[in-house]
Amino acid sequence: MKTLYMARHAKSSWKYDLPDHQRPLKKRGHNDATLVSEKAQAEHKPPQKIITSDANRAQTTAMYFKNAFGISDKDFVLNHDLYDFSGQGVMEIIKNLDDSLDRVMIVGHNHAFTSIVNMLGNEYIDNLPTSGFVMIKFPVDSWKDITTGKTKSMIFPRHLKE
Repeated sequence: MKTLYMARHAKSSWKYDLPDHQRPLKKRGHNDATLVSEKAQAEHKPPQKIITSDANRAQTTAMYFKNAFGISDKDFVLNHDLYDFSGQGVMEIIKNLDDSLDRVMIVGHNHAFTSIVNMLGNEYIDNLPTSGFVMIKFPVDSWKDITTGKTKSMIFPRHLKE
């Protein structure tokens, strides 16, 4: 059984004149990433590894999950190929994960992440929101064999606010 956690980066700021790759989170992004990462940690086993896009907004979001789940530095990996909006690079990373890992979290970007949660999961999500977290389970022993799995959990910021 393989379990994939996917999280879209938190709400980013357009306040600064920076290249897209360097954009930081805005205050709401920090708040939402805190809420979602704490809820994910309370409800799910920690991933064995977190792999995140190296874009500033994704790295910062991933750090909230790293801290909530208590992930070590050696199991927290930056990967430029997750700075992908089409999904090809993301799927390449997923399909090539080490089979010794049963639970992996990836943090990245739309439109790739919405497309992939819909392609790999069995529940349609119109749009994976910023800070959105999805868990999908696959009844396989090798990451290269995953096709459609079962969407077991969705945690979105709007679920945690009243």
